[in-house]
Amino acid sequence: MANFQRYLMRRFITLIPTIFGVVFLVFSIGYIMPADLARTWAGGIKAKKEFVEEIARKYHLDLPFLNLFYFFLVGILTNTLESPTLDVPIFTVLMALFPFTAQLAIMSMLIAVLVGFPIGILAAYKRDTKIDYFLRLWIYAMNAMPAFFLGCLIKFLAYAVYSKIGYKPSQYLKLPSRRITGLPILDALLLGEFDSFWDLFLRFMWPALTLGLIYAAVIARFVRNTLLDVFGSEFMIFLRAKGVSRKRELLHALRHALIPIITVIGFSFSSLLGGAVIVEIIFHLPGIGSLLYYSLFTYDVVVILGTTLFFAIIVVLTSFIIDIIYGIIDPRIRY
Repeated sequence: MANFQRYLMRRFITLIPTIFGVVFLVFSIGYIMPADLARTWAGGIKAKKEFVEEIARKYHLDLPFLNLFYFFLVGILTNTLESPTLDVPIFTVLMALFPFTAQLAIMSMLIAVLVGFPIGILAAYKRDTKIDYFLRLWIYAMNAMPAFFLGCLIKFLAYAVYSKIGYKPSQYLKLPSRRITGLPILDALLLGEFDSFWDLFLRFMWPALTLGLIYAAVIARFVRNTLLDVFGSEFMIFLRAKGVSRKRELLHALRHALIPIITVIGFSFSSLLGGAVIVEIIFHLPGIGSLLYYSLFTYDVVVILGTTLFFAIIVVLTSFIIDIIYGIIDPRIRY
């Protein structure tokens, strides 16, 4: 237990400079953008000079790099960095939209694991058979499929299903009356508001299916390749020589392949949490990806930098959580 605590402490200590480095890098990218932000936010070429100067003072755009970075860092830590187009602190906006993106990510990841994991195991178990060739063809097709194309196909399928069941989606989401967990579908179910539950479920099911199938192919390919490596190792050959059953052989292989599989699942989930921009736009979902997309048209650098930083922090924290899971599964990693 003491070794595990030291392991966690080492990982946590490395987490802090990593996040600071990400903040500095994201700010630097925004700083070198070739644009007059104050004039752009004030209305463009015809904006009054006084208004441009007021915006420049508000966002400290007239200061040198390090001074501006200081105000950017303070604004992030205190959540006082406001978007010029929304007039709301950026992290307040992100946290308001995060439940929708998180719900989409959770549903997509469930589909990806439930579909990709069995397909990967079956493809490895039936190596070089017709079943393996068919499953590999599906995996390669899904890996090559653009998200916007698959999303459009599934959207057409959704409208066909809606016409069959007589469902007409409303323009706005039917949200539950109050928050419990923060996830709208789960909150509606817990509150017994089944009209809201079915409306939200039908609205989120199709984009989740789009992302789930794409990431299922990623997981399936990784599971297959990892299991094939384990099947060819010496200890597996020894187990077969001892006459171990195929079921126990597969369980041993899965145990030794668990760490790399957890890695790909963890980082796939973090990329989903980062916001599936294209899919959220196609299905008109109010998530972080949609916010980032529309901020590009208004040149809202505060939203762009804040969203990018939010994504990066999610990836760093996911890496930290995966390291903890590594230490739990395999004690040798702690040393």
